[in-house]
Amino acid sequence: MTIGDDVFFASVRELGRLLGTRAVSSVELTTAYLDRLESVGPKLGALVTLTRELALAQAKQADQERAAGKVRGPLHGIPYGAKDLLATRGIPTSWGAEPFKDQVFDFDATAIERLRAAGAVLVGKLAMVELAGGMGYNNPDASFTGPGRSPWNTDHWSGGSSSGSGAATAAGLVGFSIGSETSGSILTPASFCGLSAVRPTYGLVSRHGAMALCWTLDKLGPLCRTADDCGLVLQAIAGADPKDPTTEGRFAWTRPAAGRRFRIGVLKNATARAQPEVRASFEASLEVLRGLATLEMDVEFPDFPWGPAVGLIVDAEGGAAFREFIESGGTRRLRAQSDRYGGYVSLMTLAVDYLEAMRARVPMRAALDALLGRYDALVCPTRGAVAPPIGYDFDKPPVPVPRPPEGTPSAPATIPAGNLAGVPAVCVPNGFGANGLPTSLQLIGRAFSEATLLAIADRYQQATDWHTRRPSIRPGAD
Repeated sequence: MTIGDDVFFASVRELGRLLGTRAVSSVELTTAYLDRLESVGPKLGALVTLTRELALAQAKQADQERAAGKVRGPLHGIPYGAKDLLATRGIPTSWGAEPFKDQVFDFDATAIERLRAAGAVLVGKLAMVELAGGMGYNNPDASFTGPGRSPWNTDHWSGGSSSGSGAATAAGLVGFSIGSETSGSILTPASFCGLSAVRPTYGLVSRHGAMALCWTLDKLGPLCRTADDCGLVLQAIAGADPKDPTTEGRFAWTRPAAGRRFRIGVLKNATARAQPEVRASFEASLEVLRGLATLEMDVEFPDFPWGPAVGLIVDAEGGAAFREFIESGGTRRLRAQSDRYGGYVSLMTLAVDYLEAMRARVPMRAALDALLGRYDALVCPTRGAVAPPIGYDFDKPPVPVPRPPEGTPSAPATIPAGNLAGVPAVCVPNGFGANGLPTSLQLIGRAFSEATLLAIADRYQQATDWHTRRPSIRPGAD
C-alpha cells in the first residue's frame, strides 16, 4: 500500500491493524517514518539522532515474529521516538545540551527496554530543552538543536521541555513518543501541539536510565494522537522496577465500553485569565462532557503556594544533580543565556528553605487528595494560552499582554500542584485558537487513577474529532 498522511497520522491501534492484516510491513512503515523524520524533523527542531540501523533491525525482527505467529502486543512493529534524556545503548544521549551531545551510555533506560520488549521500533532520539529546563531557561531557543517549532505554525513554540516529542508526534514523524515531566514538560508540549498525553502518577513508570533533574518530581509518560493510544503505551512502560526503588503499582488498559457515567468537578476560575479562544474551547468541552458525566461547577482548588514550592524544590534538587557541572563552569557552554547562570542560583538555595518546602508537601498533598477523592476527575484547560511565538524572553512578550480587570482571580495552579502531589493528569486537544494553534483540556485524578482519566478522555474523543485534525506544517515567516 502507499504510505501517506492517512498512515503517518494514524492511531497506534490503527497502525497495529494495518500490520496485523499485512497491509503494510513494519520494515515498510519504519522506512517511511525514518525518511519523514529525517526530512521534516530538523525543520521543527525536533530531531537529535536518527536511529536508522537499529530501527530497521527491530522492524525486520517484528515482521519475522509476526510471520511466525508471535505478536508481542499492540505496539509490535510500530515506530516511536524517545526524548533524548533516555539512555540508549551505544547511541548518543545529549540531554538537549551541547556539552553532552556526544555522551553515550552502555545500557538502555528501563522505558526503552520495556518498549523493545513490547516490539516497538525506536526511529529517533527527539530534541528537548537543555537539561530539561533545570537551569531556568527563559526563551524557546534553549536546545543545541534550536527551538522546537509547532507543526501547526512554525513561528510558534512546540513547548518545553519535551519539545521534540510534541512536535514530532503532532507532525506525523513518529507513531508515538515518550516525554518527561517535572513541572509541566509533558502537558505543555501536548497542549501546544494538539496531542493526547499522560503525566502518570509519580513512581508508576521507572526512571532508571533517564536524566535526573528532580528526584522527587520527575516522571516519564507518553505523547500520542489519542487517549486510547496513551493507554496502550502506558501499559507497556508502567510498573515496578528493581532498578528504580521509587516505582510501584501496575497499569493495564482495556478500552472501556460506553455506559458508565462519571462525576467531574469543574474548577472555579479555571478560565479567569485564559485567552478568549481557550475559554471558548473549554466551555464547548463542558457541553460534551455533560453527555457522559455529572458536572459539579465552581469547585474550589486548594489554596497553597504550589508554584513557588515546586520552583524551590526544582532549584535545590536540580542544583544537586548538576553541582559538578555548574561548579566547573560547564553552564557557560549552554545555549540559553539564562541557563548560563541559572545553575549558580540553584546552588544558593538554602537547605532550610528546601526542607520547609518538603515538609509543606504533606498537608498540600493531603488537601488535594481529599478534593480528588470526591470526583472521578477535575477538569480545566491544560494551558491558559495557545503556543507562544518563538524569539522572545518569556518575561518580555513581543506585544503588551492586556491586563485582566483588577480583582480578576488567578487560575488554579493545577500543573505545579499535580506534580508536587505526584498525581496523574491526562490532556486532549479540544479546539483551535489564534494562528491556527490548538487548545487543550486537562483531566486530573487521584494517584493511580490513570485508567479512569483515560476512559473519560477516550469517551470525549469518541464524541469529538479534534484529535483527528492534521497540521499542514505551515512554514513561518523567513
